[in-house]
Amino acid sequence: MRSLTPGVCSITLLLAAFVVSAQTSAPKIVEHDAFSIIGIEVRTSGEAEFTREGEIAGLWQRFYRERILDKIPNRADQNVYALYTDYAHDRMGEYTVVIGAKVKDKTQAPAGMVLKTIPAGEYVVVTSEKGLGATVIPSAWQKVWALEDKDRLGGKRAYKADFEVYGPATDPQNLQADLYIGLKREASDQK
Repeated sequence: MRSLTPGVCSITLLLAAFVVSAQTSAPKIVEHDAFSIIGIEVRTSGEAEFTREGEIAGLWQRFYRERILDKIPNRADQNVYALYTDYAHDRMGEYTVVIGAKVKDKTQAPAGMVLKTIPAGEYVVVTSEKGLGATVIPSAWQKVWALEDKDRLGGKRAYKADFEVYGPATDPQNLQADLYIGLKREASDQK
């Protein structure tokens, strides 16, 4: 058996340490102010999204086909937002998805669209890989669920509002998003 040179051993150990730290590092937690988005919505469930009955892909198609972003007044930035809200109970139950844009205060929703407020609070931020949207976004959510199942998310999910933020140049073939997962406030923080 050949022995490894000290330089190769150092690199191997460094890579192994990097992999372990990447797998065990805690997600980033941020405090986020409340804001509103306007967009189009659909009611679905986690259970349905794992079957052909899912609604989210069709909502994204409609968003682009009907050029919804161009119809949203008083946009606060150039990003696209996907909001998950009005949860019945948890990720497998029913919830509402809204795809749209962040808007300035007191903006009214045009006909056929909805206005939703994302509450202030603590959010865990998980950034997706960059690539095909239909692959990297579900993969990022699977990471969130794995962290949640192992109690390594940084807190318990609130199931009030979670959202994704996509940059202004949203190419579905080369996509990346930040997922903001709402956390429950500790009892001592709710005074």
